[in-house]
Amino acid sequence: MKQSEVRELSVAELQEELGKSRKAYSDLKMAHAVSPLENPIQLRAVRRSIARLATELTKREQQ
Repeated sequence: MKQSEVRELSVAELQEELGKSRKAYSDLKMAHAVSPLENPIQLRAVRRSIARLATELTKREQQ
């Protein structure tokens, strides 16, 4: 998810997306541990997406 897309979401939507992303990351990590992923760069992309969502949530809480 791009930063411009993250800014447009409401707080509830951010929390929902964050939960989905964390679940997806967990599933990808387990799949990668069992047998290597075809595209391991997916792990990095999901991890960065989680960071973007968490950063935006923190930023909004501080305001």
